[in-house]
Amino acid sequence: MKRYKIILSSNSPRRKELLSGLDLDFEVRVISGIDESYPTNLASENVPEYIAKKKAAAYNIAENELVITADTIVIVDNIILGKPQNDAEACQMLRMLSGRSHKVITGVCLTTVSRQRCFSVKSEVTFKNLTDGEIDYYISKYHPLDKAGAYGIQEWIGYIGVTALNGSYFNVMGLPVQRIYEELVSGFMNS
Repeated sequence: MKRYKIILSSNSPRRKELLSGLDLDFEVRVISGIDESYPTNLASENVPEYIAKKKAAAYNIAENELVITADTIVIVDNIILGKPQNDAEACQMLRMLSGRSHKVITGVCLTTVSRQRCFSVKSEVTFKNLTDGEIDYYISKYHPLDKAGAYGIQEWIGYIGVTALNGSYFNVMGLPVQRIYEELVSGFMNS
């Protein structure tokens, strides 16, 4: 897998940790200020891939580089839950997720000078009924303002709250590494 210098376009420590788990050499390179807006008529499930493509378009890619961009959203009742702006919004999001199932979708783009492969991975997560005390404890101790849907499945709230998962656990963390590995092996590294 030495054909390309792999660039991860993310400040997320979780994405860095997950990509490291594939035993690939990569560097993190982030362009700040990329517009992450999307058309209001775009179907919710297409938003993460659309934003991942916008992120990829911001890069000047060298001939030997492969840039990985990603965006993750949580959808409940066809409402997109991004990152909360404050604790009150985080509390509101967790109350919306409490006792229900929701979708977590990550859009990913693998981009070189000559090729781009974009895809989305969807997982379904179910939470038990969370008490106000559990929600308040999680927000005050873990400060989930950097997480779509105001939670990290790998944190305390996931331990005590998630009752079911259909799909990729790593996708819910923010990067569907199994699918990325398959795409790299079949599409980019061997062609």
